[in-house]
Parts: sequence; structure tokens; C-alpha cells
Amino acid sequence: MLTVTFDELEGALAASDSTADAAEAHGSLCGSLAAQAGFSSDDWVDQLLPEPARRPAAPPLLVTVFQETREALLGGDLEFAPILPDDHTDLSLRVQALAAWCSGFLVGFGLANTAIDEALPEVVNEVLRDFGEISRAVVDDDGDMESSEFSYAELVEHLRVSAQLVFEELSPIRDAKVRP
Repeated sequence: MLTVTFDELEGALAASDSTADAAEAHGSLCGSLAAQAGFSSDDWVDQLLPEPARRPAAPPLLVTVFQETREALLGGDLEFAPILPDDHTDLSLRVQALAAWCSGFLVGFGLANTAIDEALPEVVNEVLRDFGEISRAVVDDDGDMESSEFSYAELVEHLRVSAQLVFEELSPIRDAKVRP
């Protein structure tokens, strides 16, 4: 289970001069973990923070996010959740974060996917297409707020389950890359 909030991750990234926001950063982490064998917290921090050669060490909060996310995905018991703003945040900002998370996932997956030599399972391709669509999501200002909230909740659940599914589907490919 993830103990770090969106606001805490956002603050840590800003303090480290990262250009990524919390949702995008967490999405990229999840995409990279799903697609790349041996992806480490240092690899993720190098993606997020400028000038890795001049950084003394990864900020502890980023290491915590990495470890908790990896454990949640490895656990397979559906404890994984994307790091997004809480429900008290304006819906349009939550939808922007949801879109950024999906965009980040696709970037992280794409960067790491160079290590996958095989054709991806169709279910993975379907999720990637879905994430591409969600990455363009916006709030319809003329729509019913209750319906919009319901749709948002459904998308978050879809994201949560789909990210776990991609991670699990690619497990045999990642495992084969780790073996000598």
C-alpha cells in the first residue's frame, strides 16, 4: 500500500527541480517497472531529476515511492493504486492528473520497452491504447457533475487494475531478461 500522497510527491519533485509532476512521475515509474527487468530507484530518479552526476543521492521520499509501488505491483493482491490528487481536489485538476499519469506510464513503458524483444500480449496492447485515450481526457464543463465524478472514479479503477494487469502479463518476459 502506498503511504506517500500526491501532494508529498509533488513537493519532493518540486524541491528537486524536477519538471515532472507527481502523477506523470508515478505513471512513468509504473510503466518502467512493468516493461523493464531490473529497473531501479536510481534509474527512475535519473529520469526525473536534472543533472544526475551532481546529485548526492535520491531524495528519500522518491525511494519510498519506488519501493512501495514496486511492492504493491509485485504483491498481485490489487493493493496497487496510482498516485493522484485526493477527492477534495477540483475534478478538472484530478482529470488532468489522471491524463498525466497515463501519459507518464506510456513514456516510462516506451523508454523501458526497448528491452522487450517479443511481441506484446494483446491485452497489454489494449491497455496501452486505453492509456493513450485517457491521456487526452478533459472534463466536460457542461456535463452533470455527479456523472462526471462517477466516470472519473471508473477511470481511476480501470487505471489501477490495468496497470497491475500489464505488470503481471509482462512478468515472464521480465523474468527471462533477469536470468543469465
